Amino acid sequence: MTKIFIDGSAGTTGLRIRQRLTGREDLELLQIPEELRKDPEARREAINGADIAFFCLPDAAAIEAAALAGDRVAVIDTSTAHRTAAGWEYGFPELSGRRERIRASKRIANPGCHASGFISLVEPLVRSGILPADTFLSCYSLTGYSGGGKKMIAEYEQPERPALYDAPRQYGLTQQHKHLREMQLICGLGNAPVFCPVVSDFYSGMQVTVPLFASQLKGTAEDIREVYRACYAGPIVRYTDCPEGMLGANELSGLDSMCVTVAGNEERILLISTFDNLGKGASGAAIQNMNILLGLDETTGLQI
Repeated sequence: MTKIFIDGSAGTTGLRIRQRLTGREDLELLQIPEELRKDPEARREAINGADIAFFCLPDAAAIEAAALAGDRVAVIDTSTAHRTAAGWEYGFPELSGRRERIRASKRIANPGCHASGFISLVEPLVRSGILPADTFLSCYSLTGYSGGGKKMIAEYEQPERPALYDAPRQYGLTQQHKHLREMQLICGLGNAPVFCPVVSDFYSGMQVTVPLFASQLKGTAEDIREVYRACYAGPIVRYTDCPEGMLGANELSGLDSMCVTVAGNEERILLISTFDNLGKGASGAAIQNMNILLGLDETTGLQI
């Protein structure tokens, strides 16, 4: 039986991973007493007693935990700490060649939620040559408030909250958002995008949009669709034709799948990725990576 340890299981991502894995007959979840959860030796023993350890921690704590992990244990880190670090594999298996590298790795960095949407749209186009790597891009990303963790969830769900919480709120205003480094590096871009993340009054769901002018491309909107069809045939990430009317940011709330589509016209093009910030944007992606490490069907334990 595979032994699993979740370091930081009280946070939003860690709690959801634990809930999803509890009751799995093929897994044994290791635990340490609450009073020892910050004790380095207790954590070292639990981490190295596992076959796979999930780190669901703030960045500094994830770096400390990584120093405790020996070579035998496979680590899936859901923090930002190692997403651009040498020796860590980026855990988005749908990108070309990544699945095989994840399977062979002992150190996997789970992608950021906003970054997952942006990278799903941009990386295949840069790799295929349709989008030049030196293109100046912008990105708009709308997320449910659960993406802010337990503190933000409590703020949005308090009985008497500020009226400002009733409307969408933009953040990351200094253009220093922590996801920017992985967005640029994994896509192979020469420039970081102008990034506009917005949190709104719904629990979970995410919609990431990258607008383009046709003049920025070495190809057409149909060429983009063909690239996406080839890259994203499912079952977790899939290309879908653009629906008529509206496309809701919470359409895949509660699911672990992602839909990539192309909207607009031949002159002004919208690349859109829709998914759940807690699913393919967090715990669902972590479990998918675990399944790959274990040689299981990638959808095991997922809702797609």
